[in-house]
Amino acid sequence: MTKVKVGKEDSSSADFVERRRGALERYLQRVVNHPSLLQDPDVREFLEREELPRAVSTQALSGAGFLKMLNKATDAVSKMTIKMNESDVWFEEKLQEMEATDQHFRKLHARLESLVAHRRELSVNTASFAKSAAMLGSAEDNTALSRALSQLAEVEDKMEQLHQDQAANDTFSFAEVIADFIRLLGAVRGSFDFRMKAWQRWQDAQTTLQKKRETEAKLLWANKPDKLQLAKEEIAEWEAKVTQSERDFERVSATVRKEVIRFEREKAKNFKRQIIKYLESLLQSQQQLIKYWEAFLPEAKAIA
Repeated sequence: MTKVKVGKEDSSSADFVERRRGALERYLQRVVNHPSLLQDPDVREFLEREELPRAVSTQALSGAGFLKMLNKATDAVSKMTIKMNESDVWFEEKLQEMEATDQHFRKLHARLESLVAHRRELSVNTASFAKSAAMLGSAEDNTALSRALSQLAEVEDKMEQLHQDQAANDTFSFAEVIADFIRLLGAVRGSFDFRMKAWQRWQDAQTTLQKKRETEAKLLWANKPDKLQLAKEEIAEWEAKVTQSERDFERVSATVRKEVIRFEREKAKNFKRQIIKYLESLLQSQQQLIKYWEAFLPEAKAIA
């Protein structure tokens, strides 16, 4: 799964725990909403077990783990050298769309992280202003002005909490969801890579078959009947492998197409739902802000 940097995280912080909890909840929701994954025995066992087995991924890297990591690196290098002759325009266009969407989501995520940082800074400055207003009110001799300054300090205290709540909402209701989309887009691109590898296996099988046929032709020309039978058997074997590889490629292509279409449909639906939820929270925050200032206005007007 593609990793996305979502800001500095302290494993002991409440934010870190909330991020992980929210990410797990959204992941499980996606899994159970997938018709095929929901029937997977491992998924059902995970959902139904009262106690989960001890995690092994957090242990020291074993020899097998190192080999697995090395194989992944080798696959990445191989992927860079594969030049696929794409016969289906749909896959080419979709891959370009996914890459463009990924870039847009990454830019949006960076802006959201910046927004969260600004809101938190605003919260700190608001708290400082509230403290200063309270101190000034306690030192003021004019009773009406002193009361107004004290009320202003209370309003600013409430606004500080409002800014904190909105920063949390920016993070958990929007930024983290965008980070999920970025990871999912990485998984989708990974499925395209898997399809490319299936195509490469098909091409490799065809190349090997061609070499076997050339070997057979040479044996016929050299009149070596003792080796000819083995060559024919190898040709038959590789003809079957070519046929199977082609079927595998077609099956993978069909599955990728189906899952990409489903992903796009779910992405649009989830994104719409999350945007509406986020905008509603912004509206509620602004309405609360208006109430605070409307309640303070009579105090300001009462200053003689």
